[in-house]
Amino acid sequence: MGIFVSKNKDKTPEPAPEEEEADNKSIKSIKATVEDSNDVSDENIEYCEKGFEKLQGDAECHSLLKKHLSKDVLDSLKAKKTSSFNSCMRDVIQSGVENLDSGIGVYAPDAESYIVFALLFDPIIEEYHGGFGKTDVHPPSDFGDPSTFGDLDPENKYIASTRIRTGRSIDGLPFNPNMTEEQYKNMEEKAKAAFEKFPDTHAGTYYPLTGMTPEVQDQLIDDHFLFKEGDRFLQAANASRYWPSGRGIFHNKEKTFLVWVGEEDHLRIISMQDGGHVGEVYGRLVEGIRAIEGLMKFSSDPRLGWLTFCPTNLGTAIRASVHITLPLLAKGGMDKLQDVADKFQLQVRGSSGEHSEAEGGKYDISNRERMGVTEFEAVEKMYKGVAELIRMEKELEMENSGEGNDGGEGGEGGEGGEEG
Repeated sequence: MGIFVSKNKDKTPEPAPEEEEADNKSIKSIKATVEDSNDVSDENIEYCEKGFEKLQGDAECHSLLKKHLSKDVLDSLKAKKTSSFNSCMRDVIQSGVENLDSGIGVYAPDAESYIVFALLFDPIIEEYHGGFGKTDVHPPSDFGDPSTFGDLDPENKYIASTRIRTGRSIDGLPFNPNMTEEQYKNMEEKAKAAFEKFPDTHAGTYYPLTGMTPEVQDQLIDDHFLFKEGDRFLQAANASRYWPSGRGIFHNKEKTFLVWVGEEDHLRIISMQDGGHVGEVYGRLVEGIRAIEGLMKFSSDPRLGWLTFCPTNLGTAIRASVHITLPLLAKGGMDKLQDVADKFQLQVRGSSGEHSEAEGGKYDISNRERMGVTEFEAVEKMYKGVAELIRMEKELEMENSGEGNDGGEGGEGGEGGEEG
């Protein structure tokens, strides 16, 4: 299957508006101007029409894009574009059209897209985010008290590591498909200025991808910090333009706080450490976010929360996860473990993240809900759910021990822990 990355788009991205203007904007306050069809090229309209036929004609395609892109929706949206950065329907759907195995299939090329292409985005958001309907309103941001959370695994028996991340878009800039090289560099300069003002707990070094030496690259690879040019889903979304300009990685001295600049979102803010102390990881993330947001304005909307490139991250944009070994619960594989995790609104992935398999019996388990809850509540769902999974695993261990199974399963769990 070919991967499409458009090169001849009918748009010239506009420069970012003045800071004072951006400070007063949310996508609710932008007048979503519907341009005449002559302003969207025939090529892009034809792409959308053929893309619709391609999606509907593939029996193996089960994306939310395919499900919610009806002929009526297509006809309503194919000739529209945003007034802020001239984003069109093709920008929204091209990743899902080129990758028929996508689960979602859409990306937002700019903040205004969530209004202009709401006929498509709203039902996808509602289905993915557990019924968050077009009249629902995301609650105000609330990080709560991180010290509420303790160590889920003080014995270091089950959890190899804990990681909590969030994404942020800088207000006044388009998202990846429409960013110019100058805008990428401007984004990087804003981020670097913020890093230089971090408190001692978060102070560290920024490593730009442009001009990176082999030695630095090898070290970042060894630390599992280096992100690569987008996968085929991001490539097809036109999200890797001008690579590696404007991209880079910041981490603190302890290597427990990272910021990816220009990966999927403008900023991907990450806190992590070995073991299961959720309170320490979450507290560090909150402090880092507050330090950055005091120096720049992030793109948000009163109804949708924090605005991100992928609609799956809207709302809190929080993903709180652990790498965990649960050999007895996972005896039936990832699908079986997901059945259990569903009871707690958790998501199970392979230990290398999305689209990966478990290695050494280790799984990545995270909160599923990001909309309709606060940041604190999102982390709390993971915390309580994982605590319950560990309790269930311990019960199974006791049952097996009572049956005389004193070797096999315990050994398997031990191996999984050592590999982490």
